[in-house]
Amino acid sequence: MYKSLPLMSLGLLTILPNCSQVIPAQSPPQNPMNITLASSSIADLEKAANQQINQYRASKKLPPLSVDPRISQQARIHSENMASGKVKFSHDGFDGRVKAITIPYQSVAENVAYNMGYSDPVRNAVDGWIKSDGHRKNMEGQFNLTGIGIAKNAKGEYYFTQLFVRSR
Repeated sequence: MYKSLPLMSLGLLTILPNCSQVIPAQSPPQNPMNITLASSSIADLEKAANQQINQYRASKKLPPLSVDPRISQQARIHSENMASGKVKFSHDGFDGRVKAITIPYQSVAENVAYNMGYSDPVRNAVDGWIKSDGHRKNMEGQFNLTGIGIAKNAKGEYYFTQLFVRSR
């Protein structure tokens, strides 16, 4: 199973240690409405991220990744939880997200990113992943399915989660 290192994009690259622990149950955030981007805008950002990643894969002569809504749902939940402060910016709970997907798989990997203050937050996140060895390895991996989840909170912080799956 592959795991990447998280990326914080505020002009600085911050690498956190790999995590694969299940997130303990926590109380919900005080204000669950602090995710402020409209669903259609989020869907557009997620689509743009997938397109940019598949363009990158094509440049490396790799096949495109197909978006699976079951995978995207888990990625979106993780991004929303990070954006709301319910969980910290990390890979914590990765094993739980993988189990929740319910797709028979050979391998799974995850990239996460965080940024704010950029006119194109998706491009910033994808470019940051490309520049990071661990993230780039996941993007270039022998995967066939993906799910992307993005969330933006009231502070203007964008959180990204991309899961990569090689199905059986």
